[in-house]
Amino acid sequence: MGFKCGIVGLPNVGKSTIFNTLTKAGIAAANFPFCTIEPNTGVVPVPDPRLDAIAKIANPKVTIPTNMEFVDIAGLVKGAAEGEGLGNKFLSNIRQTDAIAHVVRCFTDPNIIHVENKVNPINDIEIINTELLLADLQIVEKALVKLEKLAKSKASQKEVAEELSILKNILELLNQGKSARCLLTEHDLTHEQLELFNNLQLISAKPVLNDIGLKEPGLNNVIRTGHNLLDLQTYFTVGPKELRAWTITKGDRAPQAAGKIHTDFEKGFIRAEIIAYDDFIANNGEQGAKDAGKWRLEGKDYVMKDGDITHFRFNV
Repeated sequence: MGFKCGIVGLPNVGKSTIFNTLTKAGIAAANFPFCTIEPNTGVVPVPDPRLDAIAKIANPKVTIPTNMEFVDIAGLVKGAAEGEGLGNKFLSNIRQTDAIAHVVRCFTDPNIIHVENKVNPINDIEIINTELLLADLQIVEKALVKLEKLAKSKASQKEVAEELSILKNILELLNQGKSARCLLTEHDLTHEQLELFNNLQLISAKPVLNDIGLKEPGLNNVIRTGHNLLDLQTYFTVGPKELRAWTITKGDRAPQAAGKIHTDFEKGFIRAEIIAYDDFIANNGEQGAKDAGKWRLEGKDYVMKDGDITHFRFNV
């Protein structure tokens, strides 16, 4: 799976219509609030012209692209963080996504109901952002109360001090009306601190897709924007039976990339055989790349590059 993108917004602004357009799912989209109650999901292949170029050379029996999952989440309303409009359920659905695509109504049509009885995109955005911040505020405040109790124990003081510091920094941001993701730009976090931050699963920490242009098909643009927001990239595995694309995070090392295929690959990682995509194409495949000296072995510290064509050696 590439990544999961939640489509959010006020009720009846066109979320399900956009979901249908992107996924061709054909779900219900009607002119009344809360047409969608349970989240709808649709999985679409990530378009990548490199797959076609590799397939022409390697001639695999099957070509499998990486995927992106869209989740059509029921509309949020003012007071969602306090449970209005089944808000807690919908907020929980948002937490399970990697990124958020915020849909705002910018058109006027007296025949289509607006839950606020007026078309005001700026106001709509403020309502959604406020509810997401309030929901996170509740999570952080509860976590702080729990940790502060633990901190009173001498044995736990050192253990929870770092997490307390992060929570207090997030609380300060949220009280200022800033999203939790601002912590990443305003503070230099260690690897351990980043893990603590990610474990909180705060909604306002998720990247938001907006201002998407139409210079290419909409689906391609959403996927490309999402990949950039989440710092994702792709590597390929190639063989006579299967050519497959795998999505990883920029900065992932070879064992982490191997773990995307199977956890045993990461646990028993030995080496990675690597050919850069451009070298594979320029030399007409693996053997040509080897003959040209473009095939190489890399160890566990190798940082994967976008487009790497890879074979992992492992032993469990």
